[in-house]
Amino acid sequence: MSETIKKKVSFPHMGTISVAWSAALRIIGCEPYVEPYTSKRTLSLGTKHSPEAICIPYKLILGNLIEAIEGGTDYVCMITSPGCCRLGEYGKCIENALADLGYKANYIEMQLYDGIKGMYNFLKTVSGKNNPILFIRAIIVAITKAFMLDSLEKMHSYCRAREIRLGDSEKHYLKALKYIDENDTLKGLRKAKRKVKEEMKKVELDKNRDVLYVDITGEIYVVNDEFSNQGIERELGKMGVEVRRSLTLTSFLKDAIIPKIFRKGETHLQRAIRLAKPYLMRDIGGDSLECVSDVVYADERGADGIIHLSPFTCMPEIMSQNIFPAMREDCDIPILALIMDEQTGKAGYITRLEAFVDLMRRRKRKIQSESDKKNDNNAALAV
Repeated sequence: MSETIKKKVSFPHMGTISVAWSAALRIIGCEPYVEPYTSKRTLSLGTKHSPEAICIPYKLILGNLIEAIEGGTDYVCMITSPGCCRLGEYGKCIENALADLGYKANYIEMQLYDGIKGMYNFLKTVSGKNNPILFIRAIIVAITKAFMLDSLEKMHSYCRAREIRLGDSEKHYLKALKYIDENDTLKGLRKAKRKVKEEMKKVELDKNRDVLYVDITGEIYVVNDEFSNQGIERELGKMGVEVRRSLTLTSFLKDAIIPKIFRKGETHLQRAIRLAKPYLMRDIGGDSLECVSDVVYADERGADGIIHLSPFTCMPEIMSQNIFPAMREDCDIPILALIMDEQTGKAGYITRLEAFVDLMRRRKRKIQSESDKKNDNNAALAV
């Protein structure tokens, strides 16, 4: 009796998202095909076959899918979205581009805001099965891994800003990432969770280091994808900066996938609608509403600064950047806006980060000095 050949299914990269979707595919009996992580070759392939003015996420996603098809995948999958963002048009554009190039792989789209139903239908299509229990288990494991990945990223950011030996946190992070990737059951993930914490505790830290706290917001792909943002978190970590991503995979899951009855607390989108209202009354597409609100939130939390990352030509993020100056009357926080595309040079990019970090350190010292003087004056008056 011949062995059943598993269907190979591939998604484009965005940070470590492949760890989550690969688990779901393995559970339903498909073979996840994880193409090589995004590289200069990926960007070159995507740029060559893309419209000139299109944004870098489109180019990188197209490059990912071309590399996946060349690697022998049976299905390539793309997420799509309704509304004002051009992402809603990218799916059809990518499908046409792959057809024009003569590639025969099956192309599948998954609607972002169809929630659990959309994920269920996607798994049903690629597997050719209709097993509700199996699919629900796959979705739960994938979502659990997504939350574990975000938790690991936070630990990594904390350690990287305080590590005594450069690169020590990265080494233990990669080991911890492997623990999550290797377990596809809830029982196994519970054990992996303990191993992840134990692994990250091995990083030798200087807990007395004067660390800056920076939030990163912007277009969700560029914020979460290391290649497209040129490793901004790693570079900031070297400078003693602990980073918090405002837009994460799990923040999106809470808004679009996880049913309301299972959510805890305020979601990112709910917070965005509340905090952005004085400056932006409605959603204008992409992640603009969230970005405007993230500036207010970072200021309320007492962050030392916020960095806004956006792809070149992304209209919603251009609108966000034009709103930031009007927010300075209410939000006393440094904002650095960085626009990313294939022409962004590393040297100039690092120089801007170094200048921004220097600005935040001087501002922090000034605030601390003023606070010390105020306390001294209060103490003198009390005497």
